[in-house]
Amino acid sequence: METINEALDLLKRKAELESAMKQHGGIRITEERELHTVRRQLENFPEAMQAVIKAAHALRRPVTEVTADDVEAWATS
Repeated sequence: METINEALDLLKRKAELESAMKQHGGIRITEERELHTVRRQLENFPEAMQAVIKAAHALRRPVTEVTADDVEAWATS
């Protein structure tokens, strides 16, 4: 469950950073660096990341709205 929580937090942060990068105006060097760091950290949790993404898809919700309990419930059903 802890791995799912970490992957979920990283995926949510990744979505936030990607959204910030799409905002008009200004150079986003800090966000870009953090985005690269988050992507590298996500590589440490491939199974958890896939579980979160598959659960979000199955539940028809964005990854940012899925909780670890949702992932666990989906995986056990």
